[in-house]
Amino acid sequence: MSNWENDPKIAESVCEAAEKFGFFQLVNHGVPLEVLEGVKDATHRFFGLPAAVKRKYSKELSPSNSVRFGTSFSPDSEKALEWKDYLSLFYVSEEEASALWPTECKDEVLEYMKKSQVLCTKLMTALMEKLNVKEIDETKESLLMGSKRINLNYYPRCPNPQLTVGVGRHSDVSSLTFLLQDEIGGLYVRVNEGKGEEDGWVHVPPIEGSLVINVGDALQILSNGRYKSVEHCVIASGSKNRISIPIFVNPKPNDVIGPLPELIAAGEKPKYKNILYSDYVKHFFRKAHDGKKTVAFAEIQS
Repeated sequence: MSNWENDPKIAESVCEAAEKFGFFQLVNHGVPLEVLEGVKDATHRFFGLPAAVKRKYSKELSPSNSVRFGTSFSPDSEKALEWKDYLSLFYVSEEEASALWPTECKDEVLEYMKKSQVLCTKLMTALMEKLNVKEIDETKESLLMGSKRINLNYYPRCPNPQLTVGVGRHSDVSSLTFLLQDEIGGLYVRVNEGKGEEDGWVHVPPIEGSLVINVGDALQILSNGRYKSVEHCVIASGSKNRISIPIFVNPKPNDVIGPLPELIAAGEKPKYKNILYSDYVKHFFRKAHDGKKTVAFAEIQS
């Protein structure tokens, strides 16, 4: 994968997977193994902190809206829909990250985001070329990857995993999501949606050093449905603690997303209306974890 400029078959395989399945797993992607292991270690380090320290980054106490710690566990409730803690970090600039992100993990997270950016640009370039979008100018770059958020997710061992989930079934609002999972597993994706008996869920087995890439709703809309966002969920583990680290690559909040002009100019009928990305995200979080129903919000009704 890291040498794919010299092998067009790799780019073709990536585009085919994005069209058919909406997800794929990459090895030899160019992000060093020590960087992946470093950010995993940093995630464990942060979630190993005392509760009072982590709470400093909660919605009520965080120094910035760009830094948010959350938990599904509450002393006021006996059960939770989702069985996880998370630290969500919205990337504005390296200066802000250095000043505001938790010291226990910021260096490793920033290094991981930097190394992943090269891969992100390669993937987006290949996916756009397949759509005959030959140049990613400043406007396109903003639409496709203008903002980034990384989540550090921690799923403690669950005593009754059959009564809860790690994360409910949903698609992502991103253009692309880059997921680093640990060796425990638990990620499931939906395949052959709407195809009767073939419609089902498959486990995405962890492969050391790999990254799972999935198409998000924004890219489905921008590609006029050529690339499909994928429904996925996380199953809670009854035996081990688990972590995962997704990077969400998104349009900027004030961008208007809709089918790319090149596709319409080539004669395609638009399947989606133009919509302010921040409005789409708000709608998603009102309907979160409801499969892919949010995409219908942007569809042009015939």
